[in-house]
Amino acid sequence: MNGALTICKKELKGFYFNSTFWVICFLVSLVFSWVYPIQLNLFSQLLTNYVMQQGVPQNQLNIHYGVFLRQLSYLNLLLIFVVPALTMKLFAEEKKLRTFDLLLTSPVTSAEIVLGKYFAALGAVGGIVLLAFAYPAATATFAKLNWGPLLIAFVGIFLVGGVYAAMDLFCSSLTENSIVAYVASVTLNVSIWFIGIGSEIVDSEMARKIFEHVSLSTHLSGLVEGTVRSNGLIFFFSIIVLFCFLAERVVESSRWR
Repeated sequence: MNGALTICKKELKGFYFNSTFWVICFLVSLVFSWVYPIQLNLFSQLLTNYVMQQGVPQNQLNIHYGVFLRQLSYLNLLLIFVVPALTMKLFAEEKKLRTFDLLLTSPVTSAEIVLGKYFAALGAVGGIVLLAFAYPAATATFAKLNWGPLLIAFVGIFLVGGVYAAMDLFCSSLTENSIVAYVASVTLNVSIWFIGIGSEIVDSEMARKIFEHVSLSTHLSGLVEGTVRSNGLIFFFSIIVLFCFLAERVVESSRWR
């Protein structure tokens, strides 16, 4: 695994010493600096007036549901478009610059190449998730938080980011055009959320259960509410392993060619 570690360090430096990554972080912080105070203000008003309001769901009076889960929904939307911007050049740019051929002839396996690049992308995604986590963490200075559900919720959204990174890395391995890789990655990221809709349009109970089982939203919902389920974790890791394997197959086929 020394080869994967070397590639990971190289790509991770490429992320964190690249101005594009910091521009993305600035835009993410700009969005949350605007949205998060608004959500806190609305939640504060809801708490102030809840006695006079009828029919307010009890979970909306909990800051985890009323504020943090809304922030996670915004973060997920941002990751759908941000992660492809981070991963689109990992393979496509190397193919375009012909440095990919040098990488194939180096003493590293295809699996090490894919894992090194994937863990580097995961490190970049983790930086953005930590940036978003700083906002609810700062709320602890003036409000009492239940840290367990909050941490589990952010681990859940990090796993979703890991799924995006694996799928987008696979898209980048298919082409030498970064723009094509970006468009394909965004399309795949958006499409995976529509799988769960199948459970609402099919009549068969068996088909409904299958669609619910392969639905990303179904498995994420438990984590963002602070509940860890083994089937959800297995699902996330299975998708990550599947697309990393597909990317490895693409790299290996390029080596044979």
